[in-house]
Amino acid sequence: MATAGKKANILIVDDEELVRRVLRKKLSKEGYRCQEAGDAYQALDRLRGNPVDLAILDVRMPGKTGDELLPEIRDGYPGTAVIMATAAMETTTVVRCMKEGAHDYITKPFDLDEILASVERALKKKGLELRLKQHQRNLEHEVHELSDQTRHIFLGAVESLVSALEASDEYTAGHSRRVATIAVGIGRELGLTPVELEELEWGGLLHDVGKIGIDPAIQNKRGPLTAEEYEQMMLHTSLGPDIVKPLANESIVEMIRHHHDRFDGSDGSGPGQTVAGEGIPLGARILAVADTFDAMTSRRPYREALSLEEAISEIRQCAGTQFDPAVVAAFLKAPIADIVQAQT
Repeated sequence: MATAGKKANILIVDDEELVRRVLRKKLSKEGYRCQEAGDAYQALDRLRGNPVDLAILDVRMPGKTGDELLPEIRDGYPGTAVIMATAAMETTTVVRCMKEGAHDYITKPFDLDEILASVERALKKKGLELRLKQHQRNLEHEVHELSDQTRHIFLGAVESLVSALEASDEYTAGHSRRVATIAVGIGRELGLTPVELEELEWGGLLHDVGKIGIDPAIQNKRGPLTAEEYEQMMLHTSLGPDIVKPLANESIVEMIRHHHDRFDGSDGSGPGQTVAGEGIPLGARILAVADTFDAMTSRRPYREALSLEEAISEIRQCAGTQFDPAVVAAFLKAPIADIVQAQT
């Protein structure tokens, strides 16, 4: 859009050469840079090669009319203001064109001084529209940034709560952080994008947040859980999503909901498992491997930790049943030993 002190580029579209010549002479004399088109198709060719600040469209042209060309310019060249040139009696057409995005109109026979006033009005109106849109985009960007900050503060607070709960038990301390780190290592092997890796990290950090609502006596039991206790413990997969849903995106919520689902959907899966195989979100399939691996390599009051080799062997054996084979393959390629060592 032409700025103050810089005259605009104008495209004059009319099938009458005399009309184009008169308008061009008047506007050029005022410092505007003008080009011409004899019909709508020629006008579109001109615009494709050099978008303009303003187009003056004759409504009545053979072939494609000016009012038919108007929406194409409006949609394809949103920076271009449009003035419609009509006969004095075409009031219905004028009203329709103004509703469809025209910025002003002039009537034939032309009053050249009125044309200049119309050009100035249309350019000013378009300039205001563009500034308003930019202002709206800036506001949307600021709101988005504030939303992101609020979301990260909320999720960070929840993660801190989970870490505090884990720290109260020497056997679970640091579990969620290790799961997140292992999961991101697997995600990199699978070629996830930076955004997907960030979501995966949050999923790992928050995957056990639902345990906040589980009876501490069950969580801290110094021995294997009974079937009923295990069922109560697994409720954390349905409690967790409700805790983080207000500000976490759907991807993170679904990772938490499905991270105990078995790939084959068989018995022993998470409570109320309704999907299996690739129907389980990829993030949840990754967390399932990372979560199980960390659990097996962590000491519990009722058993010693498995060695890395033993745990990796167990993960490999469960590919296709408990775990997604593709995720297991990525896990086996990831530098898991280095990841675990870095977290200890």
